[in-house]
Amino acid sequence: MSDKPGMGQFILVVRKDLFLSFQAKLVLSRLSDSLIAIREQFEWPGTILGGGEPAIVCYFKTDNHAKKILKEVSNSLYSWVQPDLPEDLSFMKGNNLWLVNTSHESESYFVTEEKEELEEILGIRNIKIKQK
Repeated sequence: MSDKPGMGQFILVVRKDLFLSFQAKLVLSRLSDSLIAIREQFEWPGTILGGGEPAIVCYFKTDNHAKKILKEVSNSLYSWVQPDLPEDLSFMKGNNLWLVNTSHESESYFVTEEKEELEEILGIRNIKIKQK
């Protein structure tokens, strides 16, 4: 996660129908200083629930405090799965999606047309790229 301007915010999702570990609750508590909003939603980037209870989607500022915690807690996008951690860590720039992550499916994608960003993404070691 770079310190580039415009990184904006990120989300974490808590499914009400799944157990949430003490560690996951602690992560959310530690991130509270960066919290923007909490909303109940049936959909979020990469996921649409087919019914049942809505999930709790937490919106956070991508500030230095939050980045430090995210880096300490996990070194993999796909470890953000309940019960161990909140789900689907995804990032936005302003109101636009930037990195969408569906953790339990081990699937992520970037939304960008900026050449410099694309070159940086393509340069990430061990990343598998499928281009549209």
